[in-house]
Amino acid sequence: MLLATVPLAWRSVIVFVAGVAGGVANGLAGGGTFITFPTLLALGVPALSANLTTTVGIVPSFFSGVRLARTDTVDQSRTVAALVPSVVVGTLIGCALLLSGSPTTFENVVPYLVGGATILFAAAPRITRAVARWKHAHHVRRLGLHLGIGVVAVYGGYFGAGVGIMLLAVTTLSLPLAIHQLQGLRNVLSIVMTAVASLVFLVHGHLALSELWPLLGGTLLGGWLGTRLVTRLPARGVRALVIAIGTLTTLKLLWPA
Repeated sequence: MLLATVPLAWRSVIVFVAGVAGGVANGLAGGGTFITFPTLLALGVPALSANLTTTVGIVPSFFSGVRLARTDTVDQSRTVAALVPSVVVGTLIGCALLLSGSPTTFENVVPYLVGGATILFAAAPRITRAVARWKHAHHVRRLGLHLGIGVVAVYGGYFGAGVGIMLLAVTTLSLPLAIHQLQGLRNVLSIVMTAVASLVFLVHGHLALSELWPLLGGTLLGGWLGTRLVTRLPARGVRALVIAIGTLTTLKLLWPA
C-alpha cells in the first residue's frame, strides 16, 4: 500500500482530511464511512482495526445532527424509547460476533459488506422516493419492527456502512409515519447504534490510536461543516463521490495488487 510508508505527521494530515470529508459526507448525504474506512486501509491499518477505529472516529460527525434529529422525532419519543432496547441488544450481538470472530474471516467478508452497502447507498434516493408513496396504516407490525431493527443493529455492530438505509426500510414497512419523521427516527437510532458500538470498541481496545485522534478532530469539523453546507453544496455530487470510493474500495479488496 503506497500510503503505508508515509511519515507519521503526514499520516495524521491524511486521516484528518479524510475525517473532514467523511464528516461533510455524513452531514450532506451520509456515507462518511466509505471515505474514512478506505483511507485507513490505504494507510496499512488492518481491516478489523480500521473498522473499529472508523466506528469510534466517525461519532463526532453526528453531534451537529443531534438537534435536528430531536426536532424530527419530537412526537415519537415513545417509539424511540421502545426501539432503543432492540438497537442496544442487536448492536452488542454484532460487536460480539465481530470481536469473537477471526480477523481473517472479517477480511474475507468485508469486500462484500462494502460492496453491498455501496449498492444500497446508491439506491437510497429511489428507496426514499418509493417509501414516501407507500401506505402505512395497515402495515404496523410491532413484533416485526423490533425483530427487523434488531437484525439491522446486529449488522450495525458488526460493520455498519449503509445501516441508515436498512433502518429506513424497516421503519417504513412497520410505522405509519411521514417520510421526514422516518428520516429523523433513522438518525436517532443510527446515533444510538454508533454510540453503543463505540463504547464497546473503546473498552475492547485494539484501535489504531495514532489514526484515531486526527480522525476524531476531522469528523467533528466535517460534521459541523456538512450541516451548514447542506443547502449550498449539491448532495448529488457528494453522493457520487461516496459511491465511487465505495466501488473502488470493493474492487481493491476483492483484487488486491
